Amino acid sequence: MTVTGIIVAIIIGAIIGVVARLILPGKQNIPIWLTIVVGIVAALLGTLLAQYVGVATTDGIDWIEIVLQIVLAVIFVAIADRLYSGRNKGVNR
Repeated sequence: MTVTGIIVAIIIGAIIGVVARLILPGKQNIPIWLTIVVGIVAALLGTLLAQYVGVATTDGIDWIEIVLQIVLAVIFVAIADRLYSGRNKGVNR
């Protein structure tokens, strides 16, 4: 993967992660770096799932792939919030 590809993955991951946090109700107590990592993982897994299902390459914008990525990101942000909040329960901020 090139440097440009890595930068694009980080940007796309950040966008997907932030959209997932906006969709989830309430406040998520996870840092921005974890949101980006969750977004990157969700984007990669969403793309793999779209390829497996056969909808990764369509004419125009791949809306089904984007929806899959966002749904996965919402699930992963919710899981990350539960795990991260549970780990830091005794820490005062």
